[in-house]
Amino acid sequence: MENGYLILETGEIFPGQLYGHTAEDIIGEVVFNTSMTGYQEIMTDPSYAGQIIVFCYPLIGNYGMNSFDQESNDYYAKGIVTSEISEVPNHYKSDSTVAEILEKKGLPFLTGVDTRELVKTIRKRGTIKGIISKTKNILFPKISEPFYIGEVSTKSVMTYENDGPHIVLMDFGCKKSILTYLLKRKCKVSVVPYHFSFMQIEKMNPAGVVLSNGPGNPIALKKWLPEIKKISAAYPTLGICLGHQLIALAYGSQTKKLPYGHRGANHPVKDLKTGKVMITSQNHGYVVKDDTIDEKLFNITYRHVNDGTVEGLSHVTLPIQTVQFHPEAHPGPQDTEHIFDDFIQILNETTGVLSYAIQ
Repeated sequence: MENGYLILETGEIFPGQLYGHTAEDIIGEVVFNTSMTGYQEIMTDPSYAGQIIVFCYPLIGNYGMNSFDQESNDYYAKGIVTSEISEVPNHYKSDSTVAEILEKKGLPFLTGVDTRELVKTIRKRGTIKGIISKTKNILFPKISEPFYIGEVSTKSVMTYENDGPHIVLMDFGCKKSILTYLLKRKCKVSVVPYHFSFMQIEKMNPAGVVLSNGPGNPIALKKWLPEIKKISAAYPTLGICLGHQLIALAYGSQTKKLPYGHRGANHPVKDLKTGKVMITSQNHGYVVKDDTIDEKLFNITYRHVNDGTVEGLSHVTLPIQTVQFHPEAHPGPQDTEHIFDDFIQILNETTGVLSYAIQ
């Protein structure tokens, strides 16, 4: 370890001890996650590409790291910031410490930081850029935002054979758990690159399509929106997180950036049809603007209890469902797992495929 700093573009400086790759300064959008557990899943979620993750929970690493709970095969975040780090994890699945993994991956890791004050600053300032550095004397460079979806999406088609309905999973930065949940339900799943066209998907003859989560501003995919609209109009479609935003944009809605996003495993969401409130796992910085939604095309199905933002849409005539939260959770509660069952039921009703129970 050596002394290090997180310097915000608004001028605040947070000192700590620096692990990992330190050959150069690291710049990224500074975001915070309120989850008490699931740090491994969070660190490996492709939706964090380009971001510096601040963990609100003070102690990270107490149950170690393992080879089972990865949400992707790599670490796409720019850096990690915590208050404390456990050097002696205690869990029967643990095969390494957080520090060992992050140093191996060359991911900067700043600990010993006053994360409570840091999160208060982000909430006051709004989500801002920061630099992890060995020195306090930093000038913020002017940089353009990379197209991270091109980095995190699969480069080729990967098909997982099964006995159930065939689902095309469009990968904008897909978490492994989404694929796992579909396979548990006996679906045959073909994971395809984000840029697949309607004609390419049509040749695969799927029963339905799932648009995954992913990083960045959804408007970065503007030129693909016409294809997304064609795809969703032709097949039963489920949009998750970024997928939800892309479907809304494809049908004429607009999105906006939240002051500091929703990232955590304890976000209450209300089902507007039943009135039931569910606790959800979330990770997003943008939302669909509800006053831009065409009520002749979509019904709002879910709202965030805390701030009233749109959390789900249902097309009036087409079998299109979207959710802003993560029904697969990981980490998080399982309150909304039924979203996958509801979607597969739609496939069964529209294609005549028999139901496939989880075994």
